[in-house]
Amino acid sequence: MIILDKIAKKISAAIAMIAAGTITLIDSMSVIKSTSKKGKDLIKSFESLKLTSYLCPTGHWTIGWGHTANVREGQTITEKQAETLFLNDLKVFEDGVNRLVNKQLTQNQFDALVSFAFNLGLNNLKKSTLLKLVNENPNNPDIRTEFAKWRLGNGVVLPGLVRRREEEANLYFS
Repeated sequence: MIILDKIAKKISAAIAMIAAGTITLIDSMSVIKSTSKKGKDLIKSFESLKLTSYLCPTGHWTIGWGHTANVREGQTITEKQAETLFLNDLKVFEDGVNRLVNKQLTQNQFDALVSFAFNLGLNNLKKSTLLKLVNENPNNPDIRTEFAKWRLGNGVVLPGLVRRREEEANLYFS
């Protein structure tokens, strides 16, 4: 009976998450998450909206909310286009985090990892000790230190990256 109660609670929690729009699929007891409003707001707070392309501190042409694919100098977009690009980019990173993480995460843990990947790319997440620790034990306190290590842009400590990693770690552990 205790096992049935636990299963019922998990199912109720999953239904609540579906209703809240934070999960998109349940398949064989695995949950595919999507980023919450809190996670989106975190990413946007660091990316900021730019409707004209610019060179980011690492030398990549960027536009909208941190979009870098096929961006060229002098390019302009509308706010609606920026939001569409953001949601399309976000989906790539959500799918990547869902694929790379093999443990069940809280919504805040998921959001923090998506923000990290959005900023640094899925390849950096994939090869990181951060991901290794998450996949061993998502509650390992050493994960905070791993977030903090990713603060360099072209070999220089960037204050914005220091703040971002701190906020991601705080969200992850909240």
